[in-house]
Amino acid sequence: MSRLSRLFALAVLAVMTAACCRSAKIDGVITAAPSSEVVVKVLNSGALEVVDTVACDDAGKFSYRLDIEKGQVEFVYLYRADRKLASLLLQAGDRVDLVTDTLGVYTVSGSEESVRLSEVENAYAEILRKMNALSVRAENAADVDEAIAVRQAISDEYVAYYRDRVKYVMANSRSMAVIPVLYQTLGNNFPVFGQTTDAIHFRNVADSLALEYPDSRHVKALRQEAERRLGYLGMENLIRTAPQVGYPEIELPDLSGRKQKLSEVDAKVVMIHFWTATDAQQKMFNLDVLNPLYERYHSKGFEIYQVALDTDKGLWARVVKEQKHPWVSVCDSRGTASPYVATYNIPALPAFFIINDGALVDGSVVDEASLRKLLDKLL
Repeated sequence: MSRLSRLFALAVLAVMTAACCRSAKIDGVITAAPSSEVVVKVLNSGALEVVDTVACDDAGKFSYRLDIEKGQVEFVYLYRADRKLASLLLQAGDRVDLVTDTLGVYTVSGSEESVRLSEVENAYAEILRKMNALSVRAENAADVDEAIAVRQAISDEYVAYYRDRVKYVMANSRSMAVIPVLYQTLGNNFPVFGQTTDAIHFRNVADSLALEYPDSRHVKALRQEAERRLGYLGMENLIRTAPQVGYPEIELPDLSGRKQKLSEVDAKVVMIHFWTATDAQQKMFNLDVLNPLYERYHSKGFEIYQVALDTDKGLWARVVKEQKHPWVSVCDSRGTASPYVATYNIPALPAFFIINDGALVDGSVVDEASLRKLLDKLL
């Protein structure tokens, strides 16, 4: 062989080797199903996409090569018509031997991850079988006692399966076969990992898999789901540890720019007063009504939390300084676009709300007389 021929042969071999390493090969046989067609589906963005159809020979044998991008691991599902035959978890370079029947009972070799995935699916199929059987028993229970006993059995089965899957996830956190475990559901789409604290399992698996498969789109999607669940967990913790109040919180800056929280106003009765400094009548209301009320009731436990909805903060500041408001005075420069307008369902200004001992008081305040009457009653 000439030197040029040898170089050409080596080049062809290199190309073939590179192509081989970027693909996974499946050699399979479907027993008792000669001349069948196998539909190849790949999981992508949470949905199955049909990528090809492969014909079996007279003995039910087929062969298929799937190109796999660098850094990716593919969830591959083989179907015959509407029946799933096998689930595979393939990386570039895998050489899989598969034997399956027409019902989807299969064995696989040549891919450790595919073997793990088959074990995951077998365990899942078994718990579904148990749950379905118990559901039928519950529906056909002879009496209340039997129905209660069956429901307890369903609960026990779930708890046992959940604990077993938690152990599996922790022991196999660097296997991609763990991902479908985290998304399993029982009954009417009841998630196995549906507790808020399960966000921690999602995060730990995402962290572990990112070390093995940093470019995998499935790992990136898992990371997004983990962050979403961790957000709910954080919110739940905030709600659980937050002081209980019977009204929506408001936090806005005062004249000095310091944020003032409505929940930190220390008084038995607090009046929230939404207003605007651009309206002459509302400015006079401060002097003619609120000042006298404040002088009369403040010592008895009355305070005002006044919210100006003014985009012109300079105008608001001048009015507050001129009128020398003794109460808490804050401004929302978003004006009527303030989210507090929607939160408190304010149709027009001025608007008043009364908080008594940490809870909003039912009933409206429309004028000075109704306000005095309510304060006399509460204080």
